[in-house]
Amino acid sequence: MDLLTFRIATAADIPALIELVTSAYRGDASRAGWTTEADILDGQRVDAEAITADLNRPRSVILLAEQAGILMACCHIADEDGHGYFGMFAVSPQAQGGGVGKQVMHHAEQFVATQWRLPTMQMTVIDCREELIAFYERRGYVRTGIKKPFPYGDERFGIPKRDDLQFEILEKPLGAVA
Repeated sequence: MDLLTFRIATAADIPALIELVTSAYRGDASRAGWTTEADILDGQRVDAEAITADLNRPRSVILLAEQAGILMACCHIADEDGHGYFGMFAVSPQAQGGGVGKQVMHHAEQFVATQWRLPTMQMTVIDCREELIAFYERRGYVRTGIKKPFPYGDERFGIPKRDDLQFEILEKPLGAVA
């Protein structure tokens, strides 16, 4: 396996980001990996407007992980209220389970801890995604018990197939990130 290289996304990367994130979470193509949301959500996962907003926010970057020049994974990190925020995490379905996601998370945590000197990283996860939450828990994240409502009716977040969706905040202290 070639080493991953990391870089910060630019506006020129938006089409590739939309394709990657969609392939990891929506539709039949996402079923090749284990992070699919195809059974709980239809519709889009991300759009150019949202990515542009993330690229233009202060203390907000989208990290790209490439292997031999091919986009393998991405994540959005930002400084939100004095803690790091980790989102839009996507690994190509064909690369899932091979350690790419772990490397991306570690790189994102290092960035937030060293560049922005923030003490914690937080993320929101749909709380019925037990397998995904277990993956994050193995990486040191803990369930906070803090829930947020799913934005039903706002198709920017997808079209729900269930009526019981909500987000839970997970958090990890970054003091031990090496």
